[in-house]
Amino acid sequence: MAALGLPLAATAPASAAPATYTHAQAAKEFRAHGVSWTSSGHCDNRNDSRCTSFTGIRRTTVSGVIALKRTSHCAVTVTAGTEKGHSRTGKYRHDNGYKVDLHVTNCLDTYIRKHFRSAGTRGDGAKLYKSGSGNVYAYEKPKKGALHWDVTYYNGSA
Repeated sequence: MAALGLPLAATAPASAAPATYTHAQAAKEFRAHGVSWTSSGHCDNRNDSRCTSFTGIRRTTVSGVIALKRTSHCAVTVTAGTEKGHSRTGKYRHDNGYKVDLHVTNCLDTYIRKHFRSAGTRGDGAKLYKSGSGNVYAYEKPKKGALHWDVTYYNGSA
């Protein structure tokens, strides 16, 4: 009860931020931190595999990409996000926001291989590297498409 004998107003609990971003929200975060992206179709439609979409990307994935850019001091370009056309096996996939593909550069390649520990080879032959925070970087050489880092972010660290 307040001093005047009136009940105190209940305080609404702080609502947690959604776990995922819209495409526009993620693009704004990436742009603000100097992370670029590209799309072979020059589009962001999640239902078009030629596009690079961030619709439904997890906040921790966006934070992880930004942390990688900050700690590596390399240019970072996202080449794939949540758009269709990626494997739908397992929980940690592109379409549910845990994974992105990153363009391979000498700087990024050297940083990942030097700072993360080798973690074996994936079933498709991709060499795996695991960061200290547990995120997995797969050096993927697809039969179709460009060489890239296929990254699974379990948390918002590099």
